[in-house]
Amino acid sequence: MFESIQEKLGAIFRRLRGRGKITEQDLNDTLREVRLVLLEADVSLKVVKEFTEKVKEKAIGAEVWKSLTPAQQIIKFVKDQLVEIMGEKVAELELHSQVPATIMIIGLNGSGKTTTSAKLARHLKNKGHNPLLVAADIYRPAAINQLQVLGKQIEVPVFTMGDKISTVTLVKEAKNYALKNGRDILIIDTAGRQHIDEALMQELKDLQSHISPQEILLVVDAMTGQDAVKSAQTFHQEVGITGVILTKMDGDARGGAAISVKEVTGKPIKFIGVGEKIEGLEPFHPDRMAQRILGMGDVLTLIEKAEAAIDTEKIEEMQQKMLKESFTLADFMDQLQQIKRMGPLEDLLGMIPGFSHIKSMKNFSVDQKELVKIEAIIQSMTREERVNPKIFNASRKKRVATGSGVQISDVNKLLKQYEMMKKMMKQFMDMGKKTNKMPAFRMPF
Repeated sequence: MFESIQEKLGAIFRRLRGRGKITEQDLNDTLREVRLVLLEADVSLKVVKEFTEKVKEKAIGAEVWKSLTPAQQIIKFVKDQLVEIMGEKVAELELHSQVPATIMIIGLNGSGKTTTSAKLARHLKNKGHNPLLVAADIYRPAAINQLQVLGKQIEVPVFTMGDKISTVTLVKEAKNYALKNGRDILIIDTAGRQHIDEALMQELKDLQSHISPQEILLVVDAMTGQDAVKSAQTFHQEVGITGVILTKMDGDARGGAAISVKEVTGKPIKFIGVGEKIEGLEPFHPDRMAQRILGMGDVLTLIEKAEAAIDTEKIEEMQQKMLKESFTLADFMDQLQQIKRMGPLEDLLGMIPGFSHIKSMKNFSVDQKELVKIEAIIQSMTREERVNPKIFNASRKKRVATGSGVQISDVNKLLKQYEMMKKMMKQFMDMGKKTNKMPAFRMPF
């Protein structure tokens, strides 16, 4: 996410930090470079112009060149202005005015509208709600089937009456069903088109006027940059959206849509879609996003992902095993699987402050296949081998290598890494015993 803009802005600010003193000319030169980077990132020209002007006003007003840390102050002003442009605070869903609350999900075909509807249902279910998905894309039977499959996966019912009924009648019947069955939120997956046309807009207007939804959320593909922003602007002018969900954010190296859409439409980004998995939907935090764009990491999101994916009881159990020196290869694999549930390792590393610069270096890469290989090797072992790797001999290693489709050298490498990790953990625990304070266990990745 934002790899290109991170790298370029990072280079500008590193040069700035290298200067002991900063003049007004330095400030102008820096902002000129920032302006070019933002334009290359497909940020709206109007937004870029206002952005650099406001940063300059703040910097001149604070007389940064007289400060002991002028570079840090300029970076802070850039961050603060990014936060201001993207919305300043988390935009919550407005769902309290009626029951069932109604959310219309709108957008063009290919934006990820149907998948996003299911992701949002899962998110709201985890928040204690009882959502009902409504298959209102009556022009695409495949969309109805897709929503039913996703609904089954997340255990949320999908209301459908096929494709021979008007969307207005369908939604009215869905509301009646929700009231009778204790469903407090309707999530309506509306029909899309390949492009914005009069028929699409009229249908959405008719539906809106009949059901008076609390939320009209527009789903747009972040990777389309300014096209996404223009699409949001048009939908808002025609229908009146309440917020935006940006999908495919994990593939957006530039960041233009995320930076521009709130300023251009006046409506906030409420969620971002990251990855294809059903859990890949996050509330949009402008301050955290600004930190990611500037390569400062995003520790809070990392912690939230860990809390959602990692079983704390298992962590405590593993800590006890380490104290007793009974941590096995089966435990090692269990940790690996919990880490994988948090998302791609490269994305997680990018959330660690200071790591984005290392991550962007040409010689640095995280090979996800290595994690898969480790898992395959351990799964090819017997229970006895996982518990007591000391019994491994040449024939056992050969059998495991064949069973997991790797070389014997890969098996040897894993066993060596496991022994090194056990030693490291023992030293860590011994240190805790000596200080009478047991350090909290953290994942060794």
